[in-house]
Amino acid sequence: MQDKQTTNTPHLSDIVSLPSQGRILAFDIGTKKIGVAVCDELQMFVRPLKLIRRIKWKLLILEIAALVEEFDAVAVVMGLPYEYDGSESEMSADVRKLKARLSEVVSVPVFLQDERLTTKSAQQDLHDRGFSMKEILERVDAEAAAIILEDFLALKEHLRNFG
Repeated sequence: MQDKQTTNTPHLSDIVSLPSQGRILAFDIGTKKIGVAVCDELQMFVRPLKLIRRIKWKLLILEIAALVEEFDAVAVVMGLPYEYDGSESEMSADVRKLKARLSEVVSVPVFLQDERLTTKSAQQDLHDRGFSMKEILERVDAEAAAIILEDFLALKEHLRNFG
């Protein structure tokens, strides 16, 4: 087993030990763009934040680390893409690699959260709210990140209550 102090690789059980207050950032990782969302200090409300254009690994890690510092985040959540059958996709390996690199740079735990259907759900929600297709394409990744964060917070609450 690896030393968590040096590798920063939290496990599912570590969700329970997260502070009940403090902002958490979530990322919906895509091949060209990354959606970002954040929750409030009380971890009750989630909002889409912004879109990051995917660039070189090092610059991407530095931009995410800067967001962690800017929002004084207590944790980071990255959407882990699975296939519909539950197997990991090619993109899953990319997200795991990004998580490993980010974990070396930030001092907060970095979690992975199942993101199946979050983009479709975000698209439908934006459509239902009356956004145009152009607006949906501009907002969908940050909205998907918000759904990832909402799912993570719900899991955290469930584990605290029933874990």
